[in-house]
Amino acid sequence: EHSRECLAIRVKRKLNSTEVIDALTDLFILRGVPAYIRSDNGPEFIAEAVRNWIAAVGAKTAYIEPGSPWENGYCESFNARLREELLNGEVFYSLREAQIIIEKWRKHYNTKRPHSALGYRPPALETIIPMETTPIMH
Repeated sequence: EHSRECLAIRVKRKLNSTEVIDALTDLFILRGVPAYIRSDNGPEFIAEAVRNWIAAVGAKTAYIEPGSPWENGYCESFNARLREELLNGEVFYSLREAQIIIEKWRKHYNTKRPHSALGYRPPALETIIPMETTPIMH
């Protein structure tokens, strides 16, 4: 929430609890275990396997009451941006095409798109590391 960074978007026709756990595992390995995971009460998050796994890794859940989108304003804002900036203007002809285009948008959102709440900077500025140059020996 505090960085406004979109850490992952899994594009599937339907996500089950195992796929949610896989996605969260990848993020926890890269970023560490958060204190809380905020979610709505969708079937993938109320599944007993997901709740047990979240508890086992030491995180807590912060559920959003049904019909209370203001409890998750950051997510609601992100979903609106995703819809306005990408989904409303695209027709995807395959799941794979959707995965590629949406991932490209996610990277743009994180590294190039200005965010007013962050002083019009992107949440995860790209870092350019110059390659070391070694003198050519003749």
